[in-house]
Amino acid sequence: MPDNDIQLAVFDMAGTTVADGGLVVRAFDAAATEAGLDPAGPRREHARQYVLDTMGQSKIVVFRALFGDEDTAQRANAAFEHAYDALIDEVGVTAIPGAVETFEQLRAAGVKIALTTGFSRGTQDRLLNALGWNDIADLTLAPAEAGRGRPYPDLVLTALLRLEADAVDRVAVLGDTTSDIATGLAAGARIVAGTLTGAHDAEQLRAAGATHVVASVAEFAGLVLGETT
Repeated sequence: MPDNDIQLAVFDMAGTTVADGGLVVRAFDAAATEAGLDPAGPRREHARQYVLDTMGQSKIVVFRALFGDEDTAQRANAAFEHAYDALIDEVGVTAIPGAVETFEQLRAAGVKIALTTGFSRGTQDRLLNALGWNDIADLTLAPAEAGRGRPYPDLVLTALLRLEADAVDRVAVLGDTTSDIATGLAAGARIVAGTLTGAHDAEQLRAAGATHVVASVAEFAGLVLGETT
């Protein structure tokens, strides 16, 4: 590959490459009930809004911030994962149109693919299994495997190290949340793009510092390969 080519593309999953139909919010409601929040009222609404604002971050970190003590956070996290896993089976998940084709196009051009998430490894594996994506990427990473989740740079930098990209400016990142953008910027990636198929809109993504905003993952291969030719 030429010296200026992107060597690694790091993708978020839910909302970016995977359409889950809002299962995160539904699973959060189960977690909030387990943590003792009333079914309705200002505390519940504040917590739900916080979950929306922090989409993309490690779920246990979100629950620690919301509930303030480790036991409650762990209980809420376990309830969230149980509910999300059940919803995957009940409702199903699908690839966002163009995701598979984007992976294939980038890999054919010599770009390695990493799939990252704010979920646990167990939940990430449920998604991968449901989609038949166990061999679609060069690497899949959950927060515990990298050190810290988003908005820290660990997921992107761990992918860079494991897949042996030459430098941070040869990495491209795509996500649907401001946390994804923060992660890519903190890691020093050349492309840190937001997609409009998930939690946050174009204004939020640009305000977070996105270098590009695309309508969907289907446009990302063109962006990455166009940047490096």
